[in-house]
Amino acid sequence: MKEIISLAPGRTCLFGDHQDYLGLPVIACAISRSIKLTAVQNNTRVFQLNMIDIDQTRIIDIDEIFSELEPRDYFASALRVLRRHGCIPNVGFDITITGDIPINSGTSSSSALLLAWINFLVTAFHVDDEVTPEFISNIGYLSEVVEHGEPGGMMDHYSIGVGNIVHIDTRNPFSFTVIGTKLEGLVTGVSGVPKETIGLLGEVKGNALWSIEIIKENFKNFDLMKAEIDDLKYLKNYLPDHLVPYFEAAVKNHHYTKMALIEFQKPVLDLKKIGGLMNQHHAVLRDLLKITVPRIDAMIDAALKAGAYGAKIVGSGGGGSIVVMVEPGKEPQVAQAMIAAGAVEAYAVSVDAGARML
Repeated sequence: MKEIISLAPGRTCLFGDHQDYLGLPVIACAISRSIKLTAVQNNTRVFQLNMIDIDQTRIIDIDEIFSELEPRDYFASALRVLRRHGCIPNVGFDITITGDIPINSGTSSSSALLLAWINFLVTAFHVDDEVTPEFISNIGYLSEVVEHGEPGGMMDHYSIGVGNIVHIDTRNPFSFTVIGTKLEGLVTGVSGVPKETIGLLGEVKGNALWSIEIIKENFKNFDLMKAEIDDLKYLKNYLPDHLVPYFEAAVKNHHYTKMALIEFQKPVLDLKKIGGLMNQHHAVLRDLLKITVPRIDAMIDAALKAGAYGAKIVGSGGGGSIVVMVEPGKEPQVAQAMIAAGAVEAYAVSVDAGARML
């Protein structure tokens, strides 16, 4: 019987959280935790899904067109999107799904599962398009964000689909550049506090876009990509008080992402400087967007006291995980400090090559 194995890694956002939906750049990387999908062809016309880690099963009729989608049903939305690209299932598979990406932790377990699923479907049933990492990534974005009308951006899908360390320009036309394949001293800390994605992301996005719209009404030629921190001194005067933090966060986070890109483009990385920029980025996420929780703050404080160069919350916020930059060799002591501060897991990670078939 035909067997297909699809692997997709998690990701961590190094710089640019809450920036991609504003058309601002992001620096992210795929990390060495993954979802593995193993599919064996059967003699039926159904996909029999066995999600071992969460003790769930599901049966999907291969002829189902999903005219209506249930919330966050990415198995269905991917099938719907891929049908438009000539991917028509004609035989069933028994599918086993396992992984070691913590669920609901801000390291994109759901997007990794989605891209593993998309790669499987494309491999098993083909498409009319040229299959590239960009194609797989875009199908992931369309399936998760566009089909469901969710407020997220493209960062998760392209950092997982393309792999390595990527600088993503989220404007139209969209583009990305691989800026590295290795980054030593990365540690992930998992808080165990479930992140609150949809509601929190929608609120922050809505307020940020609202603030930018007001500025554009007053300054017709305003370009967020060109805004500098010094511009905040006068631009903030045109905003109601409750929108100022969202606008200030957009400008400052973009600045730190630009500074980080300069560092990543150097032949030898200065991990201490990158860590310092992470700290400044996190201060914006904590103090202006207020997306952290006490356990996240405690983990970051513990990591820094244990000698980490920098640390920041990852993803939409409200819980989830943090990424930490440490001197190579000190990963175990920093991880242990985070666990002592309340983390349910903490471990070193390396940069991954991206979603692929095995």
